[in-house]
Formats: sequence, structure tokens, C-alpha cells
Amino acid sequence: MYKIIAIYKRPEDIEAFEKYYNEVHTPLVKKIPGLKELRVTRIKGSPFGQTEYYLIAEMVFETKEDYKKALSSKEAIDAGQDALKFSNNKVEIILGEETIL
Repeated sequence: MYKIIAIYKRPEDIEAFEKYYNEVHTPLVKKIPGLKELRVTRIKGSPFGQTEYYLIAEMVFETKEDYKKALSSKEAIDAGQDALKFSNNKVEIILGEETIL
């Protein structure tokens, strides 16, 4: 499977972040063509205590073709720009291919 992964740092206002993420951003992400699944992990800490990270979102695509098509879509570009805007640039977006061993 292929993924677009967004890693968000802890926001200053968690309540405002959650409201925007759930009501505005997630509906934008769900419009990305070929999206099989949206996986969201809220970070609770690390083995050493607190961490600077708050949320990881994985946008999962079944095939490489779906993934490539999604990356160049207007919907993915809009969602990426929105992520940067509402997180105050506290997000890193990375690309990956998952292998189950």
C-alpha cells in the first residue's frame, strides 16, 4: 500500500485544532480520489514522557497508480495547503510505501 502521511506537532490550542481538523480538514481529505482509508493516530506520549507530536494521519491508497493520481489531484493539493494553513506550518507531509513483514 502507498501512503501520504501528515505528522502534526502539538498545537497551542488543542480544542480549536480538533474542531477544525474534524469539521473542515477531514472532509477535504476524504475527497482525494482513490483514497482507500484515512487512519488517524492521536499521540499520547513516548516511552520517555511527552513528545512534540500530536497527530499522525495516514492516507492509504491500494495501488501505486491510485497514489500517483491522488498526489497530482486538485483535492490533494487543496488538502495539503489547508493542513499547512490551519496548523501554522506545524505539519510535515511525507510519502511512503508500506510493506508488511
